[in-house]
Amino acid sequence: MKKPSPFSSLILLYEKMDAAWNETAEKYGFTCNGCSDNCCETLFFHHTHLEKAYLRQGFKRLPLSRRKEMKKKARHVIQTMAGAEEKKEALRIMCPANEKGRCTLYGFRPMICRLHGIPHELKRPGGQVTKGPGCLAGESRFSGRYHPFDRTPFYREMSLLEMQYCNAHGKTARIKQTIAQMLI
Repeated sequence: MKKPSPFSSLILLYEKMDAAWNETAEKYGFTCNGCSDNCCETLFFHHTHLEKAYLRQGFKRLPLSRRKEMKKKARHVIQTMAGAEEKKEALRIMCPANEKGRCTLYGFRPMICRLHGIPHELKRPGGQVTKGPGCLAGESRFSGRYHPFDRTPFYREMSLLEMQYCNAHGKTARIKQTIAQMLI
């Protein structure tokens, strides 16, 4: 009997995220095909040990030569981030997992990479609702209308999975890392 993956629940959550994102994007007639406002140039911070472990599992599946090249890119991103932070500059730099406009770790990409792009809402504890406009590439399609895309259930489920993972693996410290930092 095959042993279940320690990431089974995460994979199911990702499938739900992808299905909800695709269903909502379809209502807008929006497809993400890369653009000049490429989200892969956005320094997203990721906050879960579980997603980091899953991303690194995907990374380990790549051929050694690709892993070396990706680590080289990741070190460059981290150095550039440090320089921009020192100068208090905003920074847009390509994610080291992006190769020729596509993510080489697409199936393993974290939650924020999956949910980015379309207008959304997030219900915070206390009832406050935060809304995001979506990316610039879809701005003309999104303008003046809103098809509900509530990220809240995904964040809640991710939080539970993260707690379970951290308890099982003795993780106590919080993380806030870019994909570049997760790969080093």
